[in-house]
Amino acid sequence: MTRAAIYLDHNAASPLLPEARAALVAALDHVGNPSSVHGHGRALRNLIDTARGQVAALAGAERKQVVFTGSATEAITQAIVGGAKAFASSAIVISAGEHAAVSKAAEATGLPIVTIGLLPNGCIDLDQLAKIIAEAEGNLLVALHWVNNETGVVQPIGRINALLGPTRHTLFMDAVQAFGKLPLDFAASAPDMMAVSGHKIGAPAGIGALLVKAHADTVRLIPGGGQEQGRRGGTEAAALIAAFGAAAAAIETRYAEANVAGLIARLEAALSSDAVVFGENRLGNVTNFAVPGVKNATAMMGLDLLGLSVSSGSACSSGKVGPSHVLAAMGVSAELAECALRVSLGWNSTAADVDAFVAGYQSILERQRARQGQAA
Repeated sequence: MTRAAIYLDHNAASPLLPEARAALVAALDHVGNPSSVHGHGRALRNLIDTARGQVAALAGAERKQVVFTGSATEAITQAIVGGAKAFASSAIVISAGEHAAVSKAAEATGLPIVTIGLLPNGCIDLDQLAKIIAEAEGNLLVALHWVNNETGVVQPIGRINALLGPTRHTLFMDAVQAFGKLPLDFAASAPDMMAVSGHKIGAPAGIGALLVKAHADTVRLIPGGGQEQGRRGGTEAAALIAAFGAAAAAIETRYAEANVAGLIARLEAALSSDAVVFGENRLGNVTNFAVPGVKNATAMMGLDLLGLSVSSGSACSSGKVGPSHVLAAMGVSAELAECALRVSLGWNSTAADVDAFVAGYQSILERQRARQGQAA
């Protein structure tokens, strides 16, 4: 089998959708600057406007609420660092399970950071959040993930909305792993700002978006020449934006055709009886599990040699395999967390991919147990 022939790490990045590739190549044939008033510039502007509508539709947002950025990390930084300044926030509230993009942006504000714990099921401790809100003297900027990138746990957005919607505080949601996988209704929900990413749904890397409500219009981080309604300066990457829009328009149909949730159920049903699956109320495209005694570093190397690409958690950790802060926050022991693997599927995943993973992982288990038996 060719090395890395089967890709099972869609939460890190999803392969380029054919629709996104076609839009990208077509846009690259255009010349000009989207801000120019001549025909060439207007053609590029039309591509961007079309993509803005496509991304807005998938997010349940208004077109004017979509601000294109160079990545979701940029969008997150703009929301947290720019938002803290715009709303005179006194502290940043995050959870213990946030992606590094959120926690590092919170640190960059220089404000006090209040960290909410995770429950054993992976859910944010909403009682703790309610207490923090009730006791706050200043304006809080609350930055939380909608779907955890490591476990796939879906946070109770309805309860979060109820806690923060009517208050003076600002709510930012990292919706990177929810976008395209869950029905979103940004325009009618409580978050003031929300970040999404292109390469998680089959667009190229290097494009994301920050969704901003009208009252958060003052949130800016890059001044520049007034692009993106004055919210994010710099000439727009029209080709990447066009590909992002095409991916947003296609991804729901592609996910349905692949029956991703059914494939994850197939995988989990085939795991050994001693496997521990982490989290409850999980998104249907990812499973994070461990078999006690089988270290993830060993398993990942064995799977890679078999041409199976999986991960142990976030890909944004300098390529290191280390203990998961998410699992630690859920109360998982360090010993068991060292055995955790994340398998995440996407638009081009198949039953054959799942079966190949199960067979490959089973072979690693058998070799590990044979060695343990010999040692005993």
